Formats: sequence, C-alpha cells, structure tokens
Amino acid sequence: MAQIQQLEPHVADLIAAGEVVERPASVVKELVENALDAGSTAIAAEIRRGGMELIRVTDNGCGMASEEVATAFLRHATSKLRGPEDLGKIGTLGFRGEALAAISAVSRVDILTRQKGAESGAALHLEGGAPGVVEAAGAPEGTTISVRELFYNTPARLKFMKKDSAEAAAVNGLMQHLALSHPDVSFKFIKDGGEVLHTPGDGKLESAVYAALGRQFARSLLPVRGRGGNVEVTGFVTRPLECRGSRSMQVFFVNGRFIKSQLLTAALEEGYRNQLMKGRFPGCVVSVNLPVTAVDVNVHPAKTQVKFAREKEVFDAVYHTVLDCLAEQAGSVKEAPPSLPENPRQDFFQSMDAKTFRTQGRPGGYSQTVLSVRQGGDGKAFSGAFLPDKPAGKVFPPAIPDKSFAEPSGAGFLEEPPESREQAPYQKESTGPGGQYTVVPKYDEAPAEPGGQFPEAPANYGEPPEPAEQTGGWDEQETLETEGPPWRYVGEILRTYLICEDDSEGVWLIDKHAAHERIHFDRLKAAQEPPMRQTLLTPAVAELEREEGALLLENLPLLEEFGFSCEDFGDGALLVREVPADIRAEDTVPALEEFAEALRTRRSPEEHREALLHTMACKAAVKGGSQSDPEELRALIGRVQSGKVRFCPHGRPVAVKLTKRELEKMFKRA
Repeated sequence: MAQIQQLEPHVADLIAAGEVVERPASVVKELVENALDAGSTAIAAEIRRGGMELIRVTDNGCGMASEEVATAFLRHATSKLRGPEDLGKIGTLGFRGEALAAISAVSRVDILTRQKGAESGAALHLEGGAPGVVEAAGAPEGTTISVRELFYNTPARLKFMKKDSAEAAAVNGLMQHLALSHPDVSFKFIKDGGEVLHTPGDGKLESAVYAALGRQFARSLLPVRGRGGNVEVTGFVTRPLECRGSRSMQVFFVNGRFIKSQLLTAALEEGYRNQLMKGRFPGCVVSVNLPVTAVDVNVHPAKTQVKFAREKEVFDAVYHTVLDCLAEQAGSVKEAPPSLPENPRQDFFQSMDAKTFRTQGRPGGYSQTVLSVRQGGDGKAFSGAFLPDKPAGKVFPPAIPDKSFAEPSGAGFLEEPPESREQAPYQKESTGPGGQYTVVPKYDEAPAEPGGQFPEAPANYGEPPEPAEQTGGWDEQETLETEGPPWRYVGEILRTYLICEDDSEGVWLIDKHAAHERIHFDRLKAAQEPPMRQTLLTPAVAELEREEGALLLENLPLLEEFGFSCEDFGDGALLVREVPADIRAEDTVPALEEFAEALRTRRSPEEHREALLHTMACKAAVKGGSQSDPEELRALIGRVQSGKVRFCPHGRPVAVKLTKRELEKMFKRA
C-alpha cells in the first residue's frame, strides 16, 4: 500500500479549482457575482471563443486598495466573513474566498482596479496561481479582470470542453439570469466583438425580462405578488395557454441568488394543476425573499442550491401566490353574451332561435303540414315528414303526382320501391284541398264496382320474396368462417385506456398512447430509409433559450437526417421549413423544445439519436384523451396481445393484466 503524504500546494490548488471552475460560465459567474457584491451599477462581460481564449469582466464598483490586490488571490481570503456566526446569515453572493484563487490556478489572469477616491489604481498579473508584482497604474474607478487561456495547464479538463458555440450559450444564459436577479444593474454581454445582451438597469423587472428573454416571452407573463409569513414572492408567471414544452424558462431567485430548486418547481406547477395540457410546463421569473437566517446557501460548491429552514412555509407562499394570480386572471375574463345580428327589414333572412322557428314556422308566411301516411288497410298513421304549404290566402289543390316522377329518398320522404310505379302495389290519391296525401294499396286499377272495397292484401304482403333454391354449379357460394383473435375488445375508458378480455379470463388495461408511441419508435428505429417530409406552408419559428438554440444548431445534421429542415434565425431562434410527415405542424416547436431539453443531459451521439426518436414517436402517437376509431384500437390491442409491444420508449408499462382471481378478491368473492 502506498504511503500517505501531503499534496503539493499547486496540485491542491488544481483540485480545488476543479470544484469551483467547471467551464467558462463558472468563471463569469464568480467574477460577476463579486462585481455585484462590490456595489456595481453597470457590469460588462466579454468573451472570445466561448470564453476559452478570453473572459473580461468590468464593473464600476468600489474597487480594491493596492495593498489588498495580491491578498485577494489567496485561498479563503474574503471581505464578507469575519467569524463563524456569519455563516448562518450570509447575504452576499460570494463569501468563501475561493473564486479568484481557483480561477488564477488554471489560467492567466490580469487585474486592474482602483478604489473609489484613490488617486491611482493597481495592476497585477498571475500565471498558474503564481502572482507577480503589484504595480501602480491609471484606471477608472472599479475593477477589470481578464482571464486568458483557461485550463491551459490542465489538459485533462480541457478535453471535456464543448464547442465554442455551446460554451458561449452557457455564458449567455448565465448573464440572462444575473440580469434578471438584479434589474437595478445594467448588464452588457459581448461575444466575439458583438453585443448580445444589454439591459437598461432601470430597476424594473419587466424591462430586464424584455431585454434578456425576448419580447414574445415577456408578453406571455402575468405579474404575481404575495406573502406567506416571512416569505415574500414577486415576479411573473406565464399564462396557462402560453406554457412551453420544457422547464427551461423557469427562473427562480432566493434573496437575489439564482438557484435550481425542486421545491419551488413543484410549488409553481402545483398552482397550475388542472389548467395545463399534458407535456406543457409553465415559465416564470420568480423571486423569493426571506430572512437570511432562514436559508442556507452553503450546501453546494457552485451555490446553485439552497436549503430552507421551513420548506412548507416557502412552498405554501409560492403555491398560493401563483394560484391566486391565475384565479384572478380567470375571473377577469368574461365573455360578452352572444347577440343576434340586427335585421331592420325583418325579411326572410331574419335571425331567430330554434324554438321560435318551431313555434312560428318558416319566415315569409309559410306554415308546415305533417304528411300522414296510412299504410295498407290497418289504419296506422305515420307522421314525420314536413312539407311546406302555399302561402296563406290562396289554396292550391295538390297535383296528382306523375307516375314517372321519382321522389328523392331520405329522411322525410317515402322511398320508391325497386319496381316501377306501374307494378308498385300502391298509389297516391288526393283527399281534398287540405294538401294531405293518402297512400292506399293498389292491386287493380280500380275497385270491382263503384264504391266497393279494395281487396285484402295477401298474407305475405310486404315480405321479401323467397330466395330461389340453388341448383349447384357456379352460382353456389361457400361461406368460410375465420377464427377470431383470442381476445375481445370491451371498450375504452377516459379516452385513454383500452379494456379487453383474453381467452384465459384475464382483463387487460392498455394505455393507447404508450402502445402507439412504442410502435412508432420501433418503426423509426428499424427504418432503412429517411422518413417522409412535409414542407410547412408557413415556416415555423422556434424561439428557444439561447443555450437550447445552440444545442440544436450543433445537432443540425441529426435533425436533417430525421426530416427536420432548420436554420439559424438569430438570438437562439430556429426557422423550421420541413418536418417529418408523422408530426403535425403545431407540434413542431414543442418537439424541438423537448429534444433540446434531452440534449442537456445526454452526452453520446447514440443517446442524441434515441432522444430525437423518442420525441418524434411521442408527437406522432395518438394522444390520451382524444377520440379514436374502434378498428384502430383493435389493431393496437392486437399488437399488444401478440407480445411485440410491452413497454413505451421511456420504460413505462403499456398494459396491466388483472386475472379473474384478482378481480374476485377485490369483490370478496374468493
């Protein structure tokens, strides 16, 4: 066994730097948070090649004294903590004193600073954590820190960096969150010489949202404000109909610090219960303010997670604030009662409801007469057809219908028998000027004598003729009975779950969406040819978060392979011209949002392919709650009963079987 020995200070610094500095965005986060703690009102961040070549952060804060510059880059050197009691009431963004030391250990750093009121500033260069000599220099009030060649001395970390576009998108997303957490500070972000973000710093959160997240997202928001105990909740949430296909636009702040919290996410989405479509998630920019003693921010090296002393109080405050906002919004939307269009002439084209139409008859002076039909000689009457009479005031006797005239068939009309009227066993006669027709049987042209009775109808009158007896030969037909499937389709419940019974007296519950999704996934995965495409009549614009847009742009060849024709539309947006034929046009943007969300967590190209196949199969599958054709459902059950479909692509079971004994035990029969 190797002997235990103490690591060299340089190696220890590299290990500590790995805990704080994960990528260029980590460096920008630490430097900008230090600038905010310094009381800055304007902060500019500039990067080149995704931050791997250069990161420069400039602020107009309080600055540093020349004798403190070298001390600031020592480990655990900080101006924000004095004793152990301060750990329980941290109100600043930075406090550990590890950021500058960790950054300087894996890069080349230059700092230029001037304290407010000082006559001159100070400059210092560090390389690999080793400081140079502090020199006097002319500088504006505030601090400028430049970080060059990040990870130049740690190639093991350098090979895990992503493409420059992805790293730049991560920095841009970070700057958006910082700008939203401090709307009173003007933020500027410059990427490769071009300005990407610039907030006004006027103290209005809506201005920061508009500048950071875009016009469309800002217009979909509702303001929220509430309080529960010592917890105050402010910010904005999206309208239920404006929600997105992922949680990427959920932004939470606790005492001005951007965090990721499952507790706050659950509280937000609980407020939207029964108001969201399946697969849609609300967006928000919510700030939670509470006493610094009620929250612990020292639970994660990157300080992106916190621990609340009273979680239920925080959950209830966010939940009820969101719920009250949505309830108020729903109550304020009142539809105007429908009004009938005006018709000053009161002519035939006047408007009336169905009840008025039935009681007053048709407009224009027409009434309705029920056609009564007396069938055969039994005296039974049939009422159902409505025929208009002539206008009141002048009565015309009905004309004898022509024998060659064929009345239209359908509801309200008497269907003509297949034989001609000359051979038909009935005739129509007029009974007077009242406009009614009486149908009487016709066996002869006239009764045997004037005033006589018509002969009685044969006993088999009205029945179909006896089929002719087959004598063999080509006219003979043989009916082949095919054996049915070993299961019986019973029905569908909740428009989602299918019920069928198999021949072993088992009852199956089948999730039609999950089963159909698996069928589509297997088909897409086994396909040898690229999927069929459809060109959108109007190209769809997918306005995504910039980091999501960068991830999709990196995978454009994969999208093209599976039928998506996309191009960069600027500011993280994608212009989509073609989509796979299985996906509806309205599902285009949600599909891209879900794929971008999957790209965040999956690394290998094969995982990216499967993620896209999952998304395409889900969007192409029949939706739960939708109306389906019974024959399609039977075909779906057949695939499940054959054993080819058992689990959906996400691993959820497709069907659940209940045996007869299990059912009897439920009803206490066994």
